[in-house]
Amino acid sequence: MSKNKQIYNRNLIVAGLILFVAAITFPVWNYFMFSGEASTAPEIKLSEKALAAKECVQSKEYMKTEHMQLLNVWRDKVVREAKHTYESPNGKSYNMSLSSGENSCLGCHVDKAQFCDKCHTYASVTPYCWDCHIDPKEKK
Repeated sequence: MSKNKQIYNRNLIVAGLILFVAAITFPVWNYFMFSGEASTAPEIKLSEKALAAKECVQSKEYMKTEHMQLLNVWRDKVVREAKHTYESPNGKSYNMSLSSGENSCLGCHVDKAQFCDKCHTYASVTPYCWDCHIDPKEKK
């Protein structure tokens, strides 16, 4: 192989590596060049009932990060063990239900669009709750 061909191949390899690194790191430098900062979490509007209760079934921090795990445990308890009441660490009892009945999730968090959907859209997640449960109608 002649020296010119080796240089030509080397140039192609270097160009290919540069394009590969640029493509792999594109999301990172695109984020910093065009947005400059992370988007802020959406403002969640609590219902009057939720504000009056001043507490949920668990702490606010726990519910922000672990509510889906809690709902999965509730689902298993209700479906497999026929248990419908949850006793929170503060000693209160709650219905393990997504329906809008008294003393349940949507009993306090009545506006699904303002409470559930805003955060799920922000986090780019699609929960499967409403595959089985009836989507609550928003109160106007």
